[in-house]
Amino acid sequence: MTEVTTYQHYIDNRFVAGEPLIEVHNPANGELLARIPEASAAQVDSAIGAARAAQKGWAAKPAIERAGYLRRIAEKVRANAPRLARIITAEQGKVPALAEVEVNFTADYLDYMAEWARRLEGEVLTSDRAGEHIFLLRKPLGVVAGILPWNFPFFLIARKMAPALLTGNTIVIKPSEETPINCFEFARLVAETDLPTGVFNVVGGTGASAGSALTSHAGVDLISFTGSVATGSRIMAAAAPNITKLNLELGGKAPAIVLADADLELAVNAIKASRVINTGQVCNCAERVYVQRQVADQFIEKIAAAMAATRFGDPNVQADLDMGPLVNRIGLDKVVQMVRTATGQGAQVITGGAVADLGQGFHYQPTVLAGCSAGMEIMRKEIFGPVLPIQVVEDLDEAIALANDSDYGLTSSIYTRNLSAALKASRELDFGETYINRENFEAMQGFHAGTRKSGIGGADGKHGLYEYTHTHVVYAQE
Repeated sequence: MTEVTTYQHYIDNRFVAGEPLIEVHNPANGELLARIPEASAAQVDSAIGAARAAQKGWAAKPAIERAGYLRRIAEKVRANAPRLARIITAEQGKVPALAEVEVNFTADYLDYMAEWARRLEGEVLTSDRAGEHIFLLRKPLGVVAGILPWNFPFFLIARKMAPALLTGNTIVIKPSEETPINCFEFARLVAETDLPTGVFNVVGGTGASAGSALTSHAGVDLISFTGSVATGSRIMAAAAPNITKLNLELGGKAPAIVLADADLELAVNAIKASRVINTGQVCNCAERVYVQRQVADQFIEKIAAAMAATRFGDPNVQADLDMGPLVNRIGLDKVVQMVRTATGQGAQVITGGAVADLGQGFHYQPTVLAGCSAGMEIMRKEIFGPVLPIQVVEDLDEAIALANDSDYGLTSSIYTRNLSAALKASRELDFGETYINRENFEAMQGFHAGTRKSGIGGADGKHGLYEYTHTHVVYAQE
């Protein structure tokens, strides 16, 4: 991407200029990629007004007709997949293979949600009265505000837009100012379709400005946000005066439990994949390991070797990498601080442990820390970088207790050949997801949801779809 493009908001099927402009840079080399506008409160209001004006007419269309629009957008995404993947790599630092997966998964997700058009269901309930019929209907909420993260910025458009539109809502999307280009390019593709006016809108800007205007707006019926716990907390406060419904996917501190009977090669490969994907900047990445003492030394040796062999660098010039840079200086500095604090508290660096000096960009060495304990910051707070802290445990009960002793509750995993141990972990781990003998990566037909500070509600599958509806019970007396 050599040309520096200035993007515009997409409001009511029109591209609208805005000021001031925010610069977007490549995190691998610092190159200026584009400029995006900061939406004013008036522009946010205009976008919400357009969505409101379009909603009744959109909801009146048969669901199968709404699904057709999603399928046509999916076709546009597939036709532009290589270009979109390059954009994601440039602005987010994702390696090309993962960027391509994200784009293709997004198209598949649009098609998957479109399939639900003929599966939206209500209920018929038995009445206590003679001659009475009770019907439970599912109806759209109205206008959705979708606020995107920077780590999977393209897929999250579809994760919020597809169920919203399929169920009869309209939407206003705000991408992260860190990785907004892909969303504005998506808007250009939508503009090439016949999607009715006002159904899909995009406003640019920061969370403090455009994001705040969206989340505090009385014209929004659902806020769907993916991001940090701190921002989620602020959104809850902003939404409170209007009693706006919330769907929040927040942080994670995913534990991985490795028992003595585990297939260590499988565990090492899966945990490494779950740690270095997107440079560790994923909410369901393996963030801490509890390994049973009998195999601790062996596991640490193997995982350290695997992490040390991780290929990293600038994904814009080298396609076959395992990971790229961290998204910005703030992210890099946070990782540096957390590793420094951990070693000061007694953790031992087995491999890595320092900034990777590649001359430019925000790169950190793949790192393994042993000798960690439950009280350390690095075992309790989200790292969001390629650092794997390890604590030795005596048995499964101790591992489960330590895993559950957390502010977070999104993702967990266990590696064992023992069916009883796997079932016990599934029963007792207090998390929204548990992966057994596999990497941490969810399916679109599942339900990606967490407990505690990891969020409210969830996404994907039937249950994620119904997050975008409310119930209406009808009592009909003959």
